[in-house]
Amino acid sequence: MMGPVVEELAKEYDGKIKVGKVNVDEQPELASKFGVMSIPYFAFVKGGRVVEDELGAIPKERLVKKLEALV
Repeated sequence: MMGPVVEELAKEYDGKIKVGKVNVDEQPELASKFGVMSIPYFAFVKGGRVVEDELGAIPKERLVKKLEALV
Protein backbone atom coordinates (compact mmCIF):
# COMPACT_ATOMS: atom_id res chain seq x y z
CA MET A 1 0.00 0.00 0.00
CA MET A 2 2.82 2.45 0.80
CA GLY A 3 5.11 1.19 -1.98
CA PRO A 4 3.90 3.63 -4.64
CA VAL A 5 4.28 6.56 -2.23
CA VAL A 6 7.83 5.52 -1.38
CA GLU A 7 8.66 5.23 -5.08
CA GLU A 8 7.24 8.73 -5.72
CA LEU A 9 9.30 10.18 -2.88
CA ALA A 10 12.43 8.42 -4.14
CA LYS A 11 12.00 10.21 -7.48
CA GLU A 12 11.13 13.56 -5.91
CA TYR A 13 14.13 13.49 -3.55
CA ASP A 14 16.62 11.94 -5.97
CA GLY A 15 19.99 13.56 -5.37
CA LYS A 16 18.92 15.03 -2.02
CA ILE A 17 17.98 12.09 0.18
CA LYS A 18 18.14 8.35 -0.33
CA VAL A 19 14.62 6.95 -0.17
CA GLY A 20 14.02 3.25 -0.59
CA LYS A 21 12.17 0.20 0.56
CA VAL A 22 13.25 -3.18 1.83
CA ASN A 23 11.48 -6.51 1.64
CA VAL A 24 11.89 -7.74 5.23
CA ASP A 25 11.22 -11.34 4.16
CA GLU A 26 14.26 -11.15 1.89
CA GLN A 27 16.39 -9.10 4.32
CA PRO A 28 15.65 -10.47 7.82
CA GLU A 29 19.02 -9.33 9.20
CA LEU A 30 18.33 -5.73 8.23
CA ALA A 31 14.84 -5.92 9.71
CA SER A 32 16.32 -7.26 12.93
CA LYS A 33 18.99 -4.53 13.01
CA PHE A 34 16.28 -1.86 12.90
CA GLY A 35 13.95 -3.75 15.26
CA VAL A 36 11.17 -4.03 12.70
CA MET A 37 8.29 -5.92 14.28
CA SER A 38 5.51 -4.78 11.97
CA ILE A 39 5.19 -3.22 8.54
CA PRO A 40 5.06 -0.71 7.08
CA TYR A 41 7.89 0.71 9.12
CA PHE A 42 9.71 3.92 8.21
CA ALA A 43 13.19 4.67 9.56
CA PHE A 44 14.56 8.18 9.10
CA VAL A 45 18.34 7.94 9.20
CA LYS A 46 20.79 10.81 9.39
CA GLY A 47 24.50 10.42 9.89
CA GLY A 48 24.10 6.65 10.06
CA ARG A 49 21.69 6.80 12.99
CA VAL A 50 17.92 6.46 13.16
CA VAL A 51 16.71 9.90 14.22
CA GLU A 52 13.02 9.09 13.98
CA ASP A 53 10.76 6.26 12.96
CA GLU A 54 7.11 5.69 12.10
CA LEU A 55 4.98 2.58 12.10
CA GLY A 56 1.97 2.00 9.91
CA ALA A 57 0.52 3.57 6.80
CA ILE A 58 0.87 7.34 7.00
CA PRO A 59 -0.04 10.14 4.61
CA LYS A 60 2.52 11.25 2.05
CA GLU A 61 2.41 14.78 3.43
CA ARG A 62 3.59 13.54 6.83
CA LEU A 63 6.48 11.66 5.22
CA VAL A 64 7.41 14.79 3.27
CA LYS A 65 7.57 16.84 6.48
CA LYS A 66 9.88 14.30 8.06
CA LEU A 67 12.10 14.15 4.98
CA GLU A 68 12.27 17.94 4.76
CA ALA A 69 13.52 18.02 8.36
CA LEU A 70 16.47 15.86 7.26
CA VAL A 71 17.52 18.00 4.28
